[in-house]
Amino acid sequence: TTVYICCDAGVVAVDVTDPCAPKVLAVVAAPHVQQPRGISIQFRYAFVVDERGLTVLDVTWPEKMKAVESARVELADARGLYVARTWAYVAAGKQGLAIVDIERPERPVLDQLWNADGAITDLNAVVCGMTNDSLYAYMADGVNGLRVASMAGVWCGRSRAMCIARAFCLPPRCPLRCRPGWLRG
Repeated sequence: TTVYICCDAGVVAVDVTDPCAPKVLAVVAAPHVQQPRGISIQFRYAFVVDERGLTVLDVTWPEKMKAVESARVELADARGLYVARTWAYVAAGKQGLAIVDIERPERPVLDQLWNADGAITDLNAVVCGMTNDSLYAYMADGVNGLRVASMAGVWCGRSRAMCIARAFCLPPRCPLRCRPGWLRG
């Protein structure tokens, strides 16, 4: 049983088969990973956000964990991520939501940046999920509060990624009395 830890040293793979005697298996540090802020494991890859953006690690064999050379998407302020199938949704601070195509994990590609026409200015975290009959991104904006964006129904002509159809934005100062407004992205 392996856990992956983001810390000042980088990303550390730790064997916790015996929880009373954890054993460090491998460390990926600078220059591949610098000040990691979040990690998500999917199959044989770890997707990591750090101070330079999104990077990919091969964790097929945890004791041989290594960076996938040139598998990086530069983002100025990547803070958190959510990975779902062939997409990584990155909370990218002032840049808003970064949607990254990870169908080929060895070659991730930034598909789009979205900030709801400037309504998202401090994105810290994102989680995607099905609610009722649609896919939504739930986003925590440190300045502007909760943002919820419908991720289904509209397709971009320029790419295979689903466009954000609409955003449901809750003002940060009135969580109980607010009337949500629709924004176009």
